[in-house]
Amino acid sequence: MSDSLFDVPGEPAPPAAGPVGASVPLAVRMRPANLDEVVGQDHLLKPNSPLRRLIEGSGAASVILYGPPGTGKTTLASMISQATGRRFEALSALAAGVKEVRAVIDVARQAAVRGEQTVLFIDEVHRFSKTQQDALLAAVENRVVLLVAATTENPSFSVVAPLLSRSLILQLQPLTPADVTTVIRRAITDERGLGGRVTVSDDAIEQLVLLSAGDARRALTALEVATETVSESGETVTVEVIEQSLDKAALRYDRDGDQHYDVVSAFIKSVRGSDVDAALHYLARMLVAGEDPRFVARRLMILASEDIGMADPTALQIAVAAAQTVQLIGMPEAQLTLAQATVHLATAPKSNAVTTALGAAMADIRAGKAGQVPAHLRDGHYSGAQKLGNAVGYKYAHDHPGGVASQQYPPDELVGTDYYRPTNHGVEREISTRVEKLRAIIRRSR
Repeated sequence: MSDSLFDVPGEPAPPAAGPVGASVPLAVRMRPANLDEVVGQDHLLKPNSPLRRLIEGSGAASVILYGPPGTGKTTLASMISQATGRRFEALSALAAGVKEVRAVIDVARQAAVRGEQTVLFIDEVHRFSKTQQDALLAAVENRVVLLVAATTENPSFSVVAPLLSRSLILQLQPLTPADVTTVIRRAITDERGLGGRVTVSDDAIEQLVLLSAGDARRALTALEVATETVSESGETVTVEVIEQSLDKAALRYDRDGDQHYDVVSAFIKSVRGSDVDAALHYLARMLVAGEDPRFVARRLMILASEDIGMADPTALQIAVAAAQTVQLIGMPEAQLTLAQATVHLATAPKSNAVTTALGAAMADIRAGKAGQVPAHLRDGHYSGAQKLGNAVGYKYAHDHPGGVASQQYPPDELVGTDYYRPTNHGVEREISTRVEKLRAIIRRSR
């Protein structure tokens, strides 16, 4: 039996690890050979846990392994496939269609007649269409196949409900710095990896851990690139060597996935919470990852009204100006405008009074509190309007002191209802006093 975790039955094993620069990537050569080599995910690998039972060959439930890249999803799936008496079939959502899915299921059904259970591993299952996922349902439900699916996206958003209900959802966590350090040091010394042929400074290891962002594969790829730089000269891999080898750390961010929504959510909540530094962090994270700056600008415009409103009326102006600037000058210069708008909105006084006022008014409408428009406010610009009583008795506000007239504006059912309740934050402190005076005049008994 091959030592490789990723051999597909009937295919030759990958070549053994060789010197630095071997054809098999370092990250592949260093995949754990057994559970003892797995780092992290202790919460999923406790004795008698569903995942451990699957790996040991006693579990029977299909699973969806959900977590960030480089945390061990494919490794764990392969360990499950190697359990005694199981066949292994693998499909990639990038290449397989419904035809391929059905062909694999047909072969698995024939194997089941012979008493062989088939493990079907699907990588990037979130990229499967609804039709492709539906094609799996009967086989999973009848246990023709033991489905092991891997995804970096929240399956609640990307996997159909019937398939979710037939599978265990196991969430993998990002590796800790200590976990990644263990992986790197093992790769430096293990014969499957660098075999001690290259020296790596402690500072360089720390830098690799920082660049990895919890992704072991990224850390090993960066290590491999750095070691190729010094393999002929015999130099030590230092922080400087790493920085020369890599342009930048690629952020774990998928514009179409749930991490996209997580980062955007954190950005908005940081601005709302007035943490300007956190807001700038998430803004930078989106910009470095290539997020559409127009999307960021739209979110800022929404926030300006939703969370700041009249506490700082200039917030919306700043946000709109930022959006226009993004359209006019584009990136990279527009990133400064987005940063300026982010700082302004994060440091502005906050109020959701406009949001709650509109929400309360719309709730009343939905509850049937619409009522008739008072006759004196109705349109009177047509023949016969006065005979109907429309516009009769209307008081023109500019004819009254302060430009405010005492008269009824809302329908009878809503007289005296206060929707807008200004806070004492920022400009709304002054508006609150003015609103009280205006209501007193408008609602004065006539």
